[in-house]
Amino acid sequence: MSGPAVRTARKAGVVLGRILLYVLIWASLALLIAAAGIQFYWGEISVSQMMLNLVSVETEGGGGPVVWAGILGIGVAPVVITALIALWQFFRRRKRRKNCRQPRRPQWIPRTISAVLVAALAVGSVTAFSTTVGVGDYIKAANSDYDLADYYVEPTVTDGEDKRNLVVIYLESGEATLGDDQLFEKDAFAPLKEATPDSDGWQSTDGLQQFQGGGWTMAGVVSTQCGVPLKGTGPEPNDGSGEVGEGVNTYLGGSTCLGDVLAEHGYTSVFLGGANSSFAAKDVFLRNHGYSEQKGLADWRSAGEPEKNFRSDWGLSDERLMAHAKDRIDQLHAESEKTGQPFNLSLLTLDTHKPAHVFDYCNVDTQNTDISVFSCSMAQVAGFVDHMKEKGYLDDTAVVIMGDHLKQLSAGDSFHEQLDGQTPRSIFNRIWVPGNDKNTTLRSGIDQLNMYATILEAAGLTLKDHEAGLGVSAFAAKVPGSSAQAMDPNSYKELLNSHSPKFYTRAWAGEEAVQ
Repeated sequence: MSGPAVRTARKAGVVLGRILLYVLIWASLALLIAAAGIQFYWGEISVSQMMLNLVSVETEGGGGPVVWAGILGIGVAPVVITALIALWQFFRRRKRRKNCRQPRRPQWIPRTISAVLVAALAVGSVTAFSTTVGVGDYIKAANSDYDLADYYVEPTVTDGEDKRNLVVIYLESGEATLGDDQLFEKDAFAPLKEATPDSDGWQSTDGLQQFQGGGWTMAGVVSTQCGVPLKGTGPEPNDGSGEVGEGVNTYLGGSTCLGDVLAEHGYTSVFLGGANSSFAAKDVFLRNHGYSEQKGLADWRSAGEPEKNFRSDWGLSDERLMAHAKDRIDQLHAESEKTGQPFNLSLLTLDTHKPAHVFDYCNVDTQNTDISVFSCSMAQVAGFVDHMKEKGYLDDTAVVIMGDHLKQLSAGDSFHEQLDGQTPRSIFNRIWVPGNDKNTTLRSGIDQLNMYATILEAAGLTLKDHEAGLGVSAFAAKVPGSSAQAMDPNSYKELLNSHSPKFYTRAWAGEEAVQ
């Protein structure tokens, strides 16, 4: 090769090397900022949560500030910082060429320092991101021999003669620990506890656990309505874009969930929430699984709700949501009395979604504002329970109230002092079954996957062996030996963590979930 060709090749190699270096810097910064952002907003999460939830945030009613923070932090900031570094290096080399007649200092020292810094940035960013989203656990789970298909039980209703109306209320971040007035300034659940006294027949399953791998709203909804962890390939978009929540057709169509079973027994299922219905493809899930009506942010805006009743990042206040819920249950109950067919009304609160929002109906009387917001939200739910009681609906309507997940502890969360080290943390729940024996007790120490069967039996549908999905009803004193709930804790944890390709391929493809 001639001299000019060698020089050209060398220059091309230098240019290509610099381009790759800046690409590495940009990618490392993006990963590092993403890891910091996730820690700040949510704390440590799972790969499944990242794939099935974070990618579906929206500018309104679905975590708007997070969208803009992500665009600026992950999309813009790394590019700007990388460009500034490139410009600094350019002017630095240009200045050095101008001073070429002066004695040159050895260049290997600054180059070595630069290389070490870039390598440290790359390694540190990859480590931070993989730790934040649990990449190590994800890889480990991929090698598991367990598959949910081997333990999944299709719910079989053996008796539906005593079916009754059903109300399910999900409390955003409803962690039972927030009711400990020894840890916090007051019992955040006091208003709801007063509305659901044990003396009247309300019950709880003590120590309700967040399932292994859970921790966000859709995971809580799916686990308690389908009896399986939310993970896998995700809903299939019809436009091939790969974006969860954008034009998807089906959502776990191969699994039989709460709404499906209820629909088979003549129930009308309605869902009311304050947030954007399409966030995390919630609307698709509900539509695919027996809910004939669902209302969210867009519906409340169309109904003429004043702007003061909305929080800009998520949606309608719990006060107004419960007002609409009172109207809707009045209609549903009247229709049920006429037709003889039962209904299922499901609700999801919003005020306590982080950052907790103070509406004008909430009196902040604690130093930690979040505790007051939780208490105010529970007062709104308590008002809805009182409405059902005053109308006589509790005579023929089962009610299940529960948190959707534990309170997420992000890096800047003010609850770290009280919640760090609390073992075990559990999810708040209250259950009402008309005419139930007040002396009966619910099985304790269960996780969210068992709530699917529990809700069905609360509605008066008797299940074969009390099983549905991976769970066993809390009304069952004993667990069948073949159930996933009978596994030892370590094996059960590995089962829930496993990728279970046999199960999830069929579940997401819309085929039968079991052989």
